[in-house]
Amino acid sequence: MSELPSLPPDFVFGAATASYQIEGAVHEDGRGPSIWDTFSREPGRVLHGATGDMACDHYHRYPEDVALLRELGVGSYRFSIAWPRIQPTGSGPVNHKGLDFYSRLVDELLAAGIEPAATLYHWDLPQALEDRGGWRVRETAERFGEYAALVADALADRIPRWITLNEPGCSAFLGYADAHHAPGAAEGTPALAAAHHLLIGHGLAMRALRTAGVREAGITLNLSHVTAASDSAADLAALVRAETMQKLMWTEPLLRGRYPAAEEETWGELITRQTFRQEGDLELISAPMDFLGINYYTPTVVRDAPHRRPDPALRTATDCRIETVDIPEVRRTAMGWAVVPDSLRELLVSLRHEYADALPPIFITENGSAEDDVLSADGQIHDPDRITYLRDHLAAVANAVAEGVDVRGYYVWSLLDNYEWAFGYDRRFGIVHVDYDTLRRTPKDSYRWYQQLIAANA
Repeated sequence: MSELPSLPPDFVFGAATASYQIEGAVHEDGRGPSIWDTFSREPGRVLHGATGDMACDHYHRYPEDVALLRELGVGSYRFSIAWPRIQPTGSGPVNHKGLDFYSRLVDELLAAGIEPAATLYHWDLPQALEDRGGWRVRETAERFGEYAALVADALADRIPRWITLNEPGCSAFLGYADAHHAPGAAEGTPALAAAHHLLIGHGLAMRALRTAGVREAGITLNLSHVTAASDSAADLAALVRAETMQKLMWTEPLLRGRYPAAEEETWGELITRQTFRQEGDLELISAPMDFLGINYYTPTVVRDAPHRRPDPALRTATDCRIETVDIPEVRRTAMGWAVVPDSLRELLVSLRHEYADALPPIFITENGSAEDDVLSADGQIHDPDRITYLRDHLAAVANAVAEGVDVRGYYVWSLLDNYEWAFGYDRRFGIVHVDYDTLRRTPKDSYRWYQQLIAANA
């Protein structure tokens, strides 16, 4: 117990999941298709052609999963709501059977003494909206605001903490620039338009949540502590471009009500010929938030590099003359991500220095590691590397708090092994093992460790 990090008395310990990754039941109770249903069925998009059709069957097994959360001792559970369950085509009236599922889940959590924390969008855009342009067009942001109002009207009285978007950087760039995620596009200015419209959607959703009277509302960004490979002028300039794309294009509009200073240097013609911004957008985007969610996994080191495609007409939004450099002599997770726990403290402290009074309280809304878990002869999963990862990153959070950063809580990613997007079922992040043939849940050693940590900090 002496190795367990110590956090403030009112610190929230939680666990997180996402709808498409665990729910399954993609054809039940009126749910419409999402971009991930479409993308996962396109040959070569997802490892082994895996889909989320079954996932962990949480849609039918949620009482069992809530019981695992109760035994774990978490104070909060972060889940996401599948937009296609609420509005199968992304607009129009509520699909009450879909909404009723989340109402039952929330009631189950409350009965277990667990605070629900809902994410309105974790990447499962209704396919009908993508067919009309997806996040490239403003209409999708407007429909998202309407969807947020419908959900909040039904659940705001029972859900105290709301997140508008999960990792808009992944939605915009992995989905519309790198083609690694749904909808699988490789575009330039349209991907930047998607990024902007995601922020517009956030602003409209915040307005809807405020109208519904929710207690806490914010957004979750995936941030990395980014450093330059050397002190050369070229690498330091590459660092500015990397930070602009990875962090500042989100934090500057959200927290300062302005666009990043180096955006033209970062994107050149792709941003200078934009027509998607309108007067009043920054005011909408920068409406005050109650917290900022941060998903954190690994640091990034960058150096200067030439454009991958010299012709601007063929260039994607992530082609910013940046190359990522491997970090030597550190352990890597099954995702290939470098494990450098103190980089989380460095990120948190740098945000506090950079944004000062403009920075709201922070929740670490995801943090965890994929490991090569093996079911042992004793029927258990012994995952010491994951325990070390969680312990050291929670210690980094505790150190950031000691340095004055207002971090209010931590959600481990993830409660369950699940559908890991383009990796299908080949990567396991859960603290609970899922046998994908039988769907049996088995708590891992990391689950017991986290249970001890929560009890020790109670």
